[in-house]
Amino acid sequence: MPTPVFLTVDTELMWRHHAAGLPVGEQLARSVEPAGVGVAYQLRVLAEHRLKACFFVDPMPVAAFGIDVAKRMIEPVLAAGQEVQLHLHPNWAGARAGDGGAAHGVFELCDLPHAGQAALLRQATDWLVEAGCERPIAFRAGSYAANDDTLAALAELGFAYDSSHNGSEHPWPSAISLPPRRIAPVAHGGLIECPVTLIEEAPGRLRHFQICALSSAEMRAALDHAITHDHAAVTIVGHGFELANRAGTRANGVHRRRFEALCAMLAERRGAMPTCWYRERPALRLGQDDAPLPPDRWRMGLRRAEQLWSNLVEERAA
Repeated sequence: MPTPVFLTVDTELMWRHHAAGLPVGEQLARSVEPAGVGVAYQLRVLAEHRLKACFFVDPMPVAAFGIDVAKRMIEPVLAAGQEVQLHLHPNWAGARAGDGGAAHGVFELCDLPHAGQAALLRQATDWLVEAGCERPIAFRAGSYAANDDTLAALAELGFAYDSSHNGSEHPWPSAISLPPRRIAPVAHGGLIECPVTLIEEAPGRLRHFQICALSSAEMRAALDHAITHDHAAVTIVGHGFELANRAGTRANGVHRRRFEALCAMLAERRGAMPTCWYRERPALRLGQDDAPLPPDRWRMGLRRAEQLWSNLVEERAA
């Protein structure tokens, strides 16, 4: 059977730029459209390869800057025909424009009780709809910081999917009560949990399938492993900002090449691994015991060398 792929892009304002005192327009530029390799570029590459992607958008900066900041993140995605679902970093709930990040809420959603999480999720959902999005049915917590209270609140609000479980960040901040190695979709907490796909980079050490975390060789091996072992789904994470350096001032060539290679791989494998949207409510085989890609020292060593180059050269500010 085909293995559906959720190709996801967490889209948000980066707190570091707010804390640095940058005006909101510059925050958007460096977080959402940095150095020509942000959301608009990613949308073009996705279109070239005829791939579907879900952009998990965080509307919480509306608390500080007004609804236009959410509209500016959402509108290009919808215009490109891609999907918007809900992302949330709760620290923005207490933010104030121009204060350099002095005021803020808690930084991890799972640090709030059920009622506090539910209130933020309800507000964020309303802002997303006000900004022009269909009512979301899928969610990912910022920093993967969800727990079972999060899932209960999401279920109460009518969500159908969560994609916050990340075994490489378990048990905190990714605190949902599922095994760390769980990568197959599963009914849990009143909805369907779609965990982030993992590889085992070394015996007993997990690493999640994120563009800035895996080399192209590791991504290729993980995709082929999923096909060979008939995995129920693959969930891949990217960010609007991560193809640029941390300052958002120049492209990171390593990460850009990885993204382009990933899109090409998925296009080549579309028959066995079709990309899909949550809004399509694809048929998922729930509860399979899929296992992460086993470790390979050669692949890990090559990626570490690549990461060293990325950190020393590609991450330099322009």
